Amino acid sequence: MKILVVGGGGREHAIIMKLAESKRTTELFCAPGNGGISRYAKCFDVKATDIEGMVKLAKELQPDLVVVAPDDPLVLGMVDAMQAEGFMTFGPKANAAIIEGSKIFSKDLMKKYGIPTGGYEVFTDSESAIAYIKKQNTYPTVIKADGLALGKGVILAQNEEEAVAAVREMIDEHKFGESSARIVIEEFLTGPEVSVLSFTDGKTVVPMISSMDHKRALDGDQGLNTGGMGTIAPNPYYTDEIAAQCMETIFKPTIAAMQQEGRPFTGCLYFGLMLTPNGPKVIEYNCRFGDPETQVVLPLLDTDLVDIMEATYRGNLDTLHVQWKQESAACVVMASGGYPVKYESGKAISGLDEKGQVSGAFVYHAGTKYADGAFLTAGGRVLGVTATAETLEAALAKSYKAVETISWDQVHYRHDIGQRALQAKQG
Repeated sequence: MKILVVGGGGREHAIIMKLAESKRTTELFCAPGNGGISRYAKCFDVKATDIEGMVKLAKELQPDLVVVAPDDPLVLGMVDAMQAEGFMTFGPKANAAIIEGSKIFSKDLMKKYGIPTGGYEVFTDSESAIAYIKKQNTYPTVIKADGLALGKGVILAQNEEEAVAAVREMIDEHKFGESSARIVIEEFLTGPEVSVLSFTDGKTVVPMISSMDHKRALDGDQGLNTGGMGTIAPNPYYTDEIAAQCMETIFKPTIAAMQQEGRPFTGCLYFGLMLTPNGPKVIEYNCRFGDPETQVVLPLLDTDLVDIMEATYRGNLDTLHVQWKQESAACVVMASGGYPVKYESGKAISGLDEKGQVSGAFVYHAGTKYADGAFLTAGGRVLGVTATAETLEAALAKSYKAVETISWDQVHYRHDIGQRALQAKQG
């Protein structure tokens, strides 16, 4: 099979490397791709959000499968456009991708079908939102832009001043454009956070191995929120008992709710969960593989990913027995200094071989470009250095050993990825 993957980050690199393992894969294409991906797949300079351009490329390449990985093109309807031209696809149609595209849609869905989540209210004008915040007077409080905002549309306000500022920025100053014309103010949930990606064909749901993301920029969970500074899998807080509970109260009901709404969800549905004192609750849904969760989950997959993707498209996922390696995985993200605010690009990366790799771990490229035989930084999150091993301790040790061999001017990474998980295991 010839396969085209849409996107160009670390998640897409992880998807491509897993697809490359399949005996069924003959050729891999990626658009737009990046420096690291270009060493394993043929890359084309078409923006992930350019639906017309991507369909045109697909018509030229004639792939047997198109994998749409990022949220933007899914919400914009790229799967619909590809299917209209007869291509087999992996990913939800636009009417199902709205589960991530609109926070209000997803909260209303959960309320309607009794899926556990935090309490919330929706606002379209700042004055009533601020009045509600003052009346509630409970902090931290969570303020979310309704639409997509590059993973940055969620503010955890610690006090009234921060909450009021967030509301004004979103609604009055249009910080995220149309995405923040409507906002959700919701209850702050406490407990360990868990990410569970799942394969689904709209009827059957197959959860993947759980993972733990590290969102803050600095050690000790300090600093600004980022797209993710590292991940580990499996998540020690997510026990077999909790997994069984989530299946019955969250996973199956969500798939059934989307079917009931006439929006069957196929592809990868991501459940962002909080294990609260009152049981597991949904913080958010994503309509695609998470980044950097994919970089630790897919290396542990033992079943052919091409077979799984085809089954989600054909609606016969229940006939596959999806298996996983009994190992742990760790990913340390190496970022540009100053990320997630201001950073410089174009820095030469040292320590990588001609494939963009180091021995002892696998390096997923997120923001790199390849020029004149060298890898250069080309984004905020640059590399995801990933290792698997029998234990989490061993996987982390391998990842950090590899990280130490790679460098560029003003490189930044966290030194404590996985520490919370290790403490949970010991506790």
